[in-house]
Amino acid sequence: MPPPSRRGSLVIRARFRLRLPSDLWIGDVSRAFPNASLRLLAAAPTGDRTLELGEIRADDPRRVAAAIADHRDVVAHELLHCDGERALSKYETRDQALFEFLGGSSLLPEFPLLVEDGAMTFGITATRSDFDAFGDTLDASGVRYDLLSVVHREADGDLLTDRQLECLTAAERLGYFEVPRDCTLAEVADALGVDTSTASETIRRGTARVLEQFLLDR
Repeated sequence: MPPPSRRGSLVIRARFRLRLPSDLWIGDVSRAFPNASLRLLAAAPTGDRTLELGEIRADDPRRVAAAIADHRDVVAHELLHCDGERALSKYETRDQALFEFLGGSSLLPEFPLLVEDGAMTFGITATRSDFDAFGDTLDASGVRYDLLSVVHREADGDLLTDRQLECLTAAERLGYFEVPRDCTLAEVADALGVDTSTASETIRRGTARVLEQFLLDR
């Protein structure tokens, strides 16, 4: 982990892939339709049930939606939208095991949750101590999981340094990122008053930070 920053405390953004236990309804449905993508967009507990909003992307989304509605743990189901590739539905389930398990760490994953072929992919944002506690909960559960990515950031800091922001702004304004380019790297460097190698390295580092954050958010 990078050394502590003087600008602010560090937070961790991470993505996991978790193999769902066999007794979860969404795991049952996703394994029955391994080529479908089930996205849990929102969920809220309502007593002994959970109200959920889910999206299906599949070759035959209506068939997958019907399987959800027919599952023994789904007690109510309303199909809100369906076309040839996508369905959106609201439903209630009595199966709260997933949220009870994840809630045991006091750190819930961020929506949407993506479930494909019995595996759930999700992201979290946490302090170092909360991240370690979440990992301990996963390890103690015996559930199979993979850590897909982890990024350290300052809690109150910016994604880019002031210099990176200045360089990227100038490069974009001058057309350096156009295809084909409207200016050369040397022209960007001249506009910034720096040498070409400095401009090149700063632009590359800034672009990498922006791309990394975009892919993590996706």
